[in-house]
Amino acid sequence: MKEMAEVRELKENRYIIIDDEPCKIVSMTTSKPGKHGEAKARIEAIGVFDNQKRSVIYPVRHKVAVPIIDRRTAQVISIMGDKVQLMDLETYETFEMDIPEEFKDKIQEGKDIEYIQAMGKRKITRV
Repeated sequence: MKEMAEVRELKENRYIIIDDEPCKIVSMTTSKPGKHGEAKARIEAIGVFDNQKRSVIYPVRHKVAVPIIDRRTAQVISIMGDKVQLMDLETYETFEMDIPEEFKDKIQEGKDIEYIQAMGKRKITRV
């Protein structure tokens, strides 16, 4: 899911979709309008799911897609090597996810974790 917003409405630490990837805005600079042009904004962002740095330049009145980031809580049902089986505490949906490197030793069965969900992808954010 996504919504549309003008570039001038965006701020740092908010989200934007670049190359069909939800990204968190790290820095944003705007240039003054030229003699015949329009002010432009340079946006530096990092992919939420792939951690790749991306930058784009748009006119400030340009409409861009903004992802709807859903923060959720889940309970760890079981751990199977590099994968973890989780149950969402709101919808009771069960699903599997890869365990990120930084949480390899911290995840335990029966404990709750926080994850984000956007555009059909999920990522564990806190244990």
